[in-house]
Amino acid sequence: MREIVLISDPRVVSIPVEENGEPLVDIRGRLRTDDRLADPEGAFARLREGLLIRLEEAQAQLPAGYRLLVVEGYRPIAAQRRIFEEYSAALRVTFPEMSPEELRSAASRYVSPVEIAPHTAGAAVDLTLCTEDGTELDMGTPVNATPEQSDGACYTAAPGLSTEARHHRKLLASVLEPAGLVNYPTEWWHWSYGDRYWAMATGVSAARYGPRLP
Repeated sequence: MREIVLISDPRVVSIPVEENGEPLVDIRGRLRTDDRLADPEGAFARLREGLLIRLEEAQAQLPAGYRLLVVEGYRPIAAQRRIFEEYSAALRVTFPEMSPEELRSAASRYVSPVEIAPHTAGAAVDLTLCTEDGTELDMGTPVNATPEQSDGACYTAAPGLSTEARHHRKLLASVLEPAGLVNYPTEWWHWSYGDRYWAMATGVSAARYGPRLP
């Protein structure tokens, strides 16, 4: 696999944010959503308006019978911090020899440090493909499988996937990339627009979206 730039990399962290003020909007009724990570406030179903428009464009390009299925969008800062700390603690137990810097880097393969997390900006979406009746398609791993749980199969370009899973990942990319989204290569399901990782990947000078309060 090609070299992967992690979201904790200084090249990403150093990118400035020039907030454009787009609102967080509820995507329910415009895209299909899944409730496995639903919260009482409905944060999971909110995205920046510019990202939602691009997802609708991508949906329109899918072949008949395929649908995008959104699992999680906006994530409040407190929730992001909790997930990062819990995963870091689990890694610390599994890999006690790691330094704090190594743990931070390892954790960022799966969850972003809170100060740079695109989900807290409403700029990232975790999604998969399903059929018209909502049946999820084979993508090689479940959404949110950790590198440890999946033996690395969560990486977008992981080797050893079935032909069907590889086809579905390529299909997802074939509609999301032309719509302007970028993938985080350690998570096939994580795509973003307007955040600092997107800025790094596309070569623009600043991110468009920064962290938002709910």
